[in-house]
Amino acid sequence: MEENRYKKLASNTVLFAISSFSGKLLTLFIQPFITYAMREVEEVGITKLTSQCANLLIPLVGLGISYAVLRFGLDKNYSRRQVYTCGLAAVFGGFILMLLFYPLLKLVPIFTDYAVFLYIYVLMSCLRTLTSQLVRCRQLNRLVAVDGILCSAATLLYNVIFLLGFDLGAKGYLLAIICGDATSTVFMFIVGNVAHYVDFSHFNKKLLVQMLRYSIPLIPAQISFWVINASDLFFVKGLLGESGNYWSGLLGTGYFLPTILVTLGTIFYEAWQLSAVTEQKGREAFFSKVFYIYQCVMFSCAAGIIWLCQPLMRIFRENFFTAWQFVPVLTIATVFSCFNQFLNSIYMVEKRSTLALYTMLTGAVTNCVLNYFFILRWGSMGATYASLISYMVVFILRCINTRGLLRVEFYPLRIVINLALLILETVVILGQGKYWAVIVTVLTAAVCLFNVRGTVGMALHLLQKVKKRRAA
Repeated sequence: MEENRYKKLASNTVLFAISSFSGKLLTLFIQPFITYAMREVEEVGITKLTSQCANLLIPLVGLGISYAVLRFGLDKNYSRRQVYTCGLAAVFGGFILMLLFYPLLKLVPIFTDYAVFLYIYVLMSCLRTLTSQLVRCRQLNRLVAVDGILCSAATLLYNVIFLLGFDLGAKGYLLAIICGDATSTVFMFIVGNVAHYVDFSHFNKKLLVQMLRYSIPLIPAQISFWVINASDLFFVKGLLGESGNYWSGLLGTGYFLPTILVTLGTIFYEAWQLSAVTEQKGREAFFSKVFYIYQCVMFSCAAGIIWLCQPLMRIFRENFFTAWQFVPVLTIATVFSCFNQFLNSIYMVEKRSTLALYTMLTGAVTNCVLNYFFILRWGSMGATYASLISYMVVFILRCINTRGLLRVEFYPLRIVINLALLILETVVILGQGKYWAVIVTVLTAAVCLFNVRGTVGMALHLLQKVKKRRAA
């Protein structure tokens, strides 16, 4: 049983890695491509702000139902056909509700030119996520991997067409994402025979209520996550006056390299949440062992990103290069964001979504307060400090309030040592003092060596399990 659970987790992680890796390649192409296609930093800033507005609307329109579709779809006590049908009803109901606010949204300056695009963007994103969650809970992980590659390739093609071919700017960027999500949804719908799971003739209102009871507390939780993750751009734009678009564009570009960690975390989490729900025996030991390996990998990768942030940022246009200074702090913040996502799986397993809400809401309030004071004090760099502290606050809270659900070992001493090394690495590289490159290299090596036992040990452990299974 223990061998099977690790093999299953490893297999799912590889499949989701194939899917997410294509998305990472897309990011590697698209982000530098946008800086060349749009030329001005301010224009890129507008693109970042509009896409973040869409990300804010997604949990509101989708009513957080995609999380419920996965959680209830993995539960053998519920019909997946009814679960998916309830999910569709929630999405379309939420979209109709949001349409009623269209005249008001048009009055908001950033919505004036992009309202229609944002609405379609949000609807297609909700439908793609909903369909993908159904495919995942059916354990069609190979289909998920193929779809990830298809969606990435299609979105890249649409970006080239709309940004270079038609020169549509921010609208073209939104259109590319809309068309990419639409292509993905149609593909999964056909290949995954999703039509079989749509049945409004036997609509289960009671199940919908149960799903909404689970998902609705996740809406403010997702919005709180958005506040910590994206409100920095809006605070920078609002507090820095005429230069706000410029600095929000640079800050948005600075998120490029930390996105690598987000991708790694997403790859793992997509596989992990399946194992977290379905594996029930020895769950506390299982969670503890997996988190130990997870933090070793994330800290090692973070050290490497900070070490290489300057040369990697040279792939952008010259006037975007200075965004490298945001990378070190944002990278550390992203590590804790990924840890928070891992701990969210405990709430999902226990169906305690309200606890996810409380912790993220606390982090969001902390972020807003710190953003205001830190940006006034340190400019756009202050936004990165606010994000780091906010994610750490959420992590500490989740470590505490999950103890009553699952007593997972978080290895706090290892976290403190790793964090201290990353902060020291950040101080040195930002200071640009004498021999800074040598010192940063040594610190990166120290982090990797400190965590090598966990990363290599688990890799060898998984290989041994697979060999034993084959020999049997």
